Amino acid sequence: MRDVVIYCRTSMSDQNTDTQRLALKEHCQRTNYQITDEYIDNGWSGKNEHRPQFERLLADIRANRVSCVLVTRLDRVGRSLQHLIGLFAEFKNRGIDFISLSENINTNTPEGKMFWQLLGVFAEYERELIVSRTKAGLVRARAEGKQLGRPKGRKDSKPRKKKGGF
Repeated sequence: MRDVVIYCRTSMSDQNTDTQRLALKEHCQRTNYQITDEYIDNGWSGKNEHRPQFERLLADIRANRVSCVLVTRLDRVGRSLQHLIGLFAEFKNRGIDFISLSENINTNTPEGKMFWQLLGVFAEYERELIVSRTKAGLVRARAEGKQLGRPKGRKDSKPRKKKGGF
């Protein structure tokens, strides 16, 4: 029997998580998983990374009390690619498996491992796009004659020491 925790979230406080919890419990019965804890956030947007039960889940993960997180849909844990990439990097580094029923993601399977790798590719691509846009913006600003960097202040008459010295 495999120990898992479940995470459910609704965006509106007048909604409930019963449908999510039922699907997760049925999946656990079929797959011989044992639910060791439930983390339920009602009325919290997925854009908000600081949800009470999600924070508790992260604390338990960091305290090595969780080995597998089970959700009904990927968007229950986060809405932005950047947040998901960071979250899944932490899961991977800590050896936490992740299962999402709707997207059929299970990091215990070859397909799930491929998903980890694809997320890494997207993360690297996004970083490279940001670097490219930043460099292009600097080139444009220089061409327009703009002064780049921190403005000089009254304390800049002496050379600065390296490595943050005073």
